[in-house]
Amino acid sequence: MQSYLLPILAVIIGVLLALSTKQKKPIYTKLLLSFSGAFLLALTLFDLLPEVYEHLETKKTGLFIMCGILLQIILEFFSKGAEHGHVHIHKSDTAFPWLLFLSLCLHSFLEGFPIHEHNDMVYGVLIHKIPIAALVATFLLQSSFNKIQIIGFLSVFTIMTPLGTYISNATHIPKDYLTMINALVIGIFFHISTTILFESSEGHKFNLSKLVAIILGIMIAYII
Repeated sequence: MQSYLLPILAVIIGVLLALSTKQKKPIYTKLLLSFSGAFLLALTLFDLLPEVYEHLETKKTGLFIMCGILLQIILEFFSKGAEHGHVHIHKSDTAFPWLLFLSLCLHSFLEGFPIHEHNDMVYGVLIHKIPIAALVATFLLQSSFNKIQIIGFLSVFTIMTPLGTYISNATHIPKDYLTMINALVIGIFFHISTTILFESSEGHKFNLSKLVAIILGIMIAYII
């Protein structure tokens, strides 16, 4: 049950953070992003990657991982990098951001599949989604969209990861196909987490804080 509830909880926490900070973008969001990037990357390397290589031919695994990286690059043409903390919605925007919405939903849907057999991955998704949900909610609240549009956006975004997990669990998808999808998601996770980790920091003090957050993310992922 936690495989379905924790991703939903992550978005709720993110929205509450956005509301509690009065629609500002505090530094702890960047630190949480750094922690989440390291945590997600470490869990992918420790848990998901070895399992995929065990069930799929080596070169084919590499091919699907590269396809996942390319897919995420394509999605970011439309989302402008919202999956790793860059959301650009302005008060002057009146048209609903369909490309951002669809890109985030597809990303969230796919990241639900590895939770099928890798319960630890749900914690990686949980930590990853909190800062992203906070940033998306912050920028939506700062936009000129009405409450129905904002609630609709966040509601659909919330259920996409549990939907991916449900389809992975409830449908009779052949094992090989599930492994291919998991390899694709590994590529997505690789791109997002490394982008977060290698982005430039603001000032030397934040560099040290970011390093500590990254080390903690890796250590906690290893322990669990």
